[in-house]
Amino acid sequence: MNWEVIFRAESLAMFGEGILTTLWLLCASVAIGAVLALLFALALTSNSAFLRRLVGAYTFVIRGTPLLIQVYLIYYGLAQLDWIQARWDTLWPWVYFKDAFFCALLAFALNTAGYTAEMLAGAIRETNAGEIEAAQSFGMGRFKILARVVLPSAMRRTLPAYSNEVVMMLQSTSLASAVPGLLDVTAAASRIYSDFYLPFEAYLFAAAIYLVGTFALIAMFRLAERHFLAYLAPRKH
Repeated sequence: MNWEVIFRAESLAMFGEGILTTLWLLCASVAIGAVLALLFALALTSNSAFLRRLVGAYTFVIRGTPLLIQVYLIYYGLAQLDWIQARWDTLWPWVYFKDAFFCALLAFALNTAGYTAEMLAGAIRETNAGEIEAAQSFGMGRFKILARVVLPSAMRRTLPAYSNEVVMMLQSTSLASAVPGLLDVTAAASRIYSDFYLPFEAYLFAAAIYLVGTFALIAMFRLAERHFLAYLAPRKH
């Protein structure tokens, strides 16, 4: 195996750029997806049957189709429509669709929003009735109970499942390599493979990068769970 090529300055610089792209995609998609997921979860648990069915249909489609297909539909489908291309030099928000990074980010954000919304909606539905009754006894209104009791409790209880979703999103960012012009970690490995025909070295190095990122995310979420879910731990006598 020829590891010398991998550790050349130009190869490491390429992987460094790929790491930055991957991290930026992960952080931006998770942040945008979290905001959308909160709105979708509120819709899924609302009293409006129309909102529940509309958002329920969205999450069903998102969870029922592969992320790669969603990336293709946005970059090769939506972004290539003549109607959008005729306006992507002048009219917002269509100007962003000529950017490969934006198309990938949009696909990832919409995908993680669909999964996270269902997790958060389930946690909202399972909120302990005693917590709500206690809040009502203090004279809190519906929206104050939602903001101060239901949502904080649901978010804390969703944390373990959400950590898995974030880890899966880190690994799913490798699909960004399917979009031309994007240099993420997987795309960097693919370039080294095509230039030097070193499949094992290139992809093993990329796998090590993803592995380190995964361990870092797991460690961060373990600390967060220890802090925010401490009240659920068994009491020591």
